Formats: sequence, structure tokens, C-alpha cells
Amino acid sequence: MTTLNATSLLTGALAGVTAALLSLGANTQSSFAIVLYAASALPILIAGLGWGNAATVVSVVVASLIGAVIVSPWFALLIAVITLIPAAWISHLANLARPASELGGPEGALAWYPLSDILTHLAILVTIGMIIIGVIIGYDTTMSDTMIDVVLQALKAQEPLYNPDAASIAQLKSLFSLGLPLAQGAIWVLMLFAAYYIATRIVQTSGKNLRPREDMPSTLRMHRLSIFAFLGGLLLAFAGGLPSIVGALVCGTFGAGFLLAGFAVFHFRTRGKAWRLPVLWLGYMSVLIFTIPAFFFLLSGLMDTRRAIALSPTGKTPETETKDL
Repeated sequence: MTTLNATSLLTGALAGVTAALLSLGANTQSSFAIVLYAASALPILIAGLGWGNAATVVSVVVASLIGAVIVSPWFALLIAVITLIPAAWISHLANLARPASELGGPEGALAWYPLSDILTHLAILVTIGMIIIGVIIGYDTTMSDTMIDVVLQALKAQEPLYNPDAASIAQLKSLFSLGLPLAQGAIWVLMLFAAYYIATRIVQTSGKNLRPREDMPSTLRMHRLSIFAFLGGLLLAFAGGLPSIVGALVCGTFGAGFLLAGFAVFHFRTRGKAWRLPVLWLGYMSVLIFTIPAFFFLLSGLMDTRRAIALSPTGKTPETETKDL
């Protein structure tokens, strides 16, 4: 769905300027950098979800040009592959629809691009983007090793008696070399999907949404083929060297997708229960505080990979029905 007119072009330009300013703010404010970088996806998503592909393309081009002129072409490439392009692509996918009759659905209804496929595409895009940036900057295990050395020096300065042996340090560096790309990939997928969720709510509230509102607890899943990508990343993580870094990254990006699906299953299965709200809070807080319970939500997402398609009557409506494939 593409709308090419003065309004969409102006909206895209304003969205691009806003995204660029947020990215520039992230480039100067290191303490909130990751939040500002993720927030720069929000105007791109709003423009795409509300005004279509033309606005999205303009916003990406404008934001990239501003980044290239004010900072550098490398900075423009960074924000493009990590934030702008993923946001533009998932907004494009979210606006795709076809007659439901083509999929065996009812006449006079539209079938929207499955949310499970959108989430899977997001995991793929984040993986590819981080690999591209890693190749450009020459990322390898020496970067994570340097970070560990800095942390150990700080600990020794505070506690002179702290003196781990060489074997312990080597093991710590090995674990961190895998944990860093895994965490970076997972956090980025979670934050970009959060931006997508917020953007959908904003455009729905304004009445500009092209995609009708759908029931995420019943439709937010990962594509079943994503299981093979996750398992492949897990095997690569034990290969050693650069393949292990890529494997950890894949585990992080796709694992985050399955984690989101697990939370959606959690919401779906507790629906209508009197104790739902306190249990939801308990579940989220346990993940934030202890981290380990996230494994159970991840497992829940891995076990439920059904592909639900949102259906709506021809023409925009506030809600959709779903059909499982």
C-alpha cells in the first residue's frame, strides 16, 4: 500500500528529520544511547504504518542524508542497517494485505501479513545488520576481551586482594565473547519490536492506521522455520572463533523473537482469569530481576509456532479476526 502525495512526502521528511535528531542525540549521550537509537525507529514506523511506503522511503533517505552530512557516511550506514531499514521493512510488511479468499478464507475479507512472519523478518534484519556493522568495524573476540580486562582492572583497584588465576580469566573471556553478541542481538530485537508496538498504538489512536488492530496474544508467534535458525545458531556458538560469534548473535536475535512469542502465549493463556494481572506482573518482574525465568518463556515460544493470519472485512475496521494456518 503506497500513497504518493504531498502529505505523505512531507510526513516522511519530518519523520526522517526526527529519526536523525534522535540518532544524533544517541551519538552524543552515551548513557541513553541505546534508548535513543531504538527510539529513532519510532518516527519511521509511524510514517510507514500511517502513510505508506512513500513516506517510509523518504524518511529513511532524509535521516541517512542528515547523518552522513552532520557526522559521516559510516554513521549514516550504521543507523540505516541497524535501525532505519528494519523499521521501514517491517512497516511495509505490516501494511501488506490480500483477499482472504486466495488463502481459503471468506469472501469480502482481507488477510493481513502474519505477525509471526513480521517478527521473524525483524530477527533476520537485526542479525544481518549487526553482521554488516561487525564486518565494517572488524569486530572479533579481542573487543570483548578488552572489555573484560578493563572490568578486572577496575575490580582490582577497588579490591587489591582480588586476583583471579589465568584459567578463570580465560573462561570468563570465552563466555563473555559469546554473551555480548547474544545480548546485543536480543536487546535490539526486543527494543525494535517495542517501537513497532508503540507505533501501532499511536497510528491507531490517530485513526491513520492502514492495518486494523489485531489480537497480539493470539497472533504474536515466530514462524516454525525459525526453530531451525535458532538451533543452527546454537550449534555455531560451539564452533569457536568468528562462527561462534555469529552463532551467538543468531541465538540472541531469534531467541528474543521466541521470548516475545512466549510472553504472548502467557497473555493468551491467562486471559479471562481473575488472577491474571498479578500473575502477569509476577512473570515480568521475575524475568527482569532474576533473568533465568526468561528460559521458560523462551521454551513456551519454541513450543507454539502456529501461524495466525489476521482477517478483517474489506475496508478498515478497528479489530480483526484470526485464522490459523
